[in-house]
Formats: sequence, structure tokens, C-alpha cells
Amino acid sequence: MRHLGKRSLVKLGPRFALALSLTFAASAPMAALAIPHEGDVAPPFSISKVGGGSIDLSKFRGKPVYVNFFASWCGPCNEEAPDVAKLYHAYHARGLTIVGVDELEDASKAGDFAHTYAWPFAVGVDADGSVGHTYGALGLPIHVFIDKRGNVSTYRLGEMDHAEIEEAIKKIL
Repeated sequence: MRHLGKRSLVKLGPRFALALSLTFAASAPMAALAIPHEGDVAPPFSISKVGGGSIDLSKFRGKPVYVNFFASWCGPCNEEAPDVAKLYHAYHARGLTIVGVDELEDASKAGDFAHTYAWPFAVGVDADGSVGHTYGALGLPIHVFIDKRGNVSTYRLGEMDHAEIEEAIKKIL
């Protein structure tokens, strides 16, 4: 059996790290996972914002918030990204805030993704995966819809289509 040295593991990069962490997380008991449930207070976070500054979830208290966890390499994330932009334009005037959280990538990849899909809302980077861990990131995408009181209304791990995202948005407006 061949063993990989420390340098070999470093070369494998963040995708391997995410896949490895998901493998270990999948073997953990479900009670140990930090997955927010409907009615739970949304876990607070503060992350670096692409382009400078930061995104602090607590600053959106009193507003309906849709948090979209994504990564540039995630196929379903790329498929649903145009719908997320369309729904932002449809509901922003009614108070909807959308926050994109790029999981385990750098600001350059996050910015490129947001630019590709013309995302007009704030996008931040969870470079170390700590926010994703708090939100039970066993895979991507993750959708978290938070009501004006700061409580989770809908939590979804995995791809959502336009109608599903819109239905979850309407519940928090």
C-alpha cells in the first residue's frame, strides 16, 4: 500500500479536503451534525466580503435573508445560480436580502462565480469552512432561508429549482 506524504496531500487542494471532510462527516452520528432546523435561530457568522469589508449576518436582523452556500466547482450550484440572480431581482424591492457564501475557496474564485452569473448581492468567502460546518455543510449547495426574526424558515441541502427557491422566499417575506 502506497502512503501519501504531507506534500502530496497539500497538492490535492481544497476539493480533496472538502470531499475528505464530507466522507468523515457522513460517518458521524446525525445528532453530532450542526444542521439548523425550522424555527431555530440562525447561527451567527461574519465572513470576508469579496471586494473588501465583511458580511455579518446579525446586521440583517429584521430583514428576510436567503443564504446560499456554493462553490465554483459545484455543478448544481452553477445550474441554479441564474435563478438565484433572477429571484433577487424579483424580490429585492420587497425587502429580500441574499448572501452568497463561497465554501472553501478564495475571493478570486468567489468573485469570478458572482461575476459569471451577474449576482448583484453580497458574496463572502468561508475559506476555512467554519461557517459551513456551523450550517451542516455535508455537500453543496446549501440553502438557508431566514425570517425577519432571525429564525430559520427553510433549510435545504442540495439543489433547488426556481419554483422551490421562490416558494421558500415567499415564506420569509
